[in-house]
Amino acid sequence: MRSSALNVGDHSELCDLSAAALREMIGARAISPVELLESCLRRIEAVNPVLNAITATCIDRARSEARVAEQAVMSGASLGSLHGLPIGIKDLNDTQGLRTTRGSPLYADHVPEKDDSMVAAVRRAGAIVVGKTNVSEFGVGANTTNPVYGPTRNPFDPMRTCGGSSGGSAVALATSMLPLCTGTDHGGSLRIPAAFCGVVGFRPSPSLVPSLRRPLAWIPTSSVQGPMGRTVSDALLLLSAQASDDFHDPLARPVDPADFRAIEPVDLSTLRVAVSEDLGFAPVEPTIRKTFNERVSLFKSVFKSCVTRSPDMRDADDAFEVIRATILLAAHKERREKHGEKLGPNIIDNLNQGLKLSAADVSRGLSRQTKIYRAFQDFFGEFDLLISPTVALPPFPVTQERITHVDGIRMRSYFHWYALTYGLTLTTHPCISIPCGLEPTGTPFALQVCGPARADKFVLNVAHTLERYLASDARTSRPTPCIETLRSRAAAPTVSTARP
Repeated sequence: MRSSALNVGDHSELCDLSAAALREMIGARAISPVELLESCLRRIEAVNPVLNAITATCIDRARSEARVAEQAVMSGASLGSLHGLPIGIKDLNDTQGLRTTRGSPLYADHVPEKDDSMVAAVRRAGAIVVGKTNVSEFGVGANTTNPVYGPTRNPFDPMRTCGGSSGGSAVALATSMLPLCTGTDHGGSLRIPAAFCGVVGFRPSPSLVPSLRRPLAWIPTSSVQGPMGRTVSDALLLLSAQASDDFHDPLARPVDPADFRAIEPVDLSTLRVAVSEDLGFAPVEPTIRKTFNERVSLFKSVFKSCVTRSPDMRDADDAFEVIRATILLAAHKERREKHGEKLGPNIIDNLNQGLKLSAADVSRGLSRQTKIYRAFQDFFGEFDLLISPTVALPPFPVTQERITHVDGIRMRSYFHWYALTYGLTLTTHPCISIPCGLEPTGTPFALQVCGPARADKFVLNVAHTLERYLASDARTSRPTPCIETLRSRAAAPTVSTARP
């Protein structure tokens, strides 16, 4: 293979290139999967000690697989869509021979015997699993910390949270430790860390990426699996390997993964857009409202129309609380009965709430969700897109596990502060978080873009086109953390990091 020295351009390392560009270069024999992996490993060694994004690793196996991937390229073999690309797997998904803790002491030494279906799919597409990315305990909560590995830190300010629960994936992407990472999303676990770290997190329609992990598989507002990337194109590339019609998931529908292999730019001037700083119901800090409105003023002229309008999301808080408690009760009730002392406070809170619910309560929650969904369909009869901030406040201190107040409003629960994301979860509409410059604390600001029901490819196409428009202005382009600053901190770490 040709040396990559002339192909990296202004980037100091191969790992800094986009996944889509790297895959193209591998296919053209311009770079080797072996040298790409080594570039990623150098970056991991340089910055992971201070950020704690990547936990368990399988480096020897990854190196072996990279050599095999290189041989396949040189032999002219047919290559998968992710051939030779290193990837991080969120530590909720089982990975054969690689420790999967779910962030819980109950699974601290758990080594699965086989990959779960999504991991198997990305491997079949040619991805090389390098390691696991850190999570909150069982993926519950939006600050990535757990009793097994400790906290993951924000790459723009390590004293702040990276968000959660897919925080390890977001940080690994933001710092170019890996070109692709997986995530999951219930109340915002793909979108929140993407927003806090300046990367892309896409929540697809339920079961576009099949999941066999949901305890109540018929409830579409439970956790979905989805892609994360530094760009929308990268997220789409990963989604093309994740999407399938595995009918072990009862909500899966026929899908052709090839539909997700290429971006189709959209003429933004044809779109009718609604913008809302709070979706009409969510608590949002004044600084976020101000930043959002300033950013909207910079891009609204690109659309056919762009007006301030909020959907009807009355009773969204109550509906989500009831449905979330019901789902987590199904997932963790038995664990509490056997190992209650080893479960964290977020899970215990949800279980306590779930145990108090009656059938009438559950019926009320589902009924309110149905009304929100139907009102949303009417809303999208008038608009093509809904754009809001992704998060209600800047990244908070990494040591702070809960937000008690937003804009002076006392939070109903430990998760009320991320109503901007869980409100859209209730609708089941596809939505994506894309970077939009920095907010006043010097950490990333992000837009949440939501489209019509089941219009996943449309949302991705629009987000890609908008992303390119935002990149033309330094005030709205994707920010990147200072690797050299992180490297110097990692050289003499002052914080404890992952368990070996």
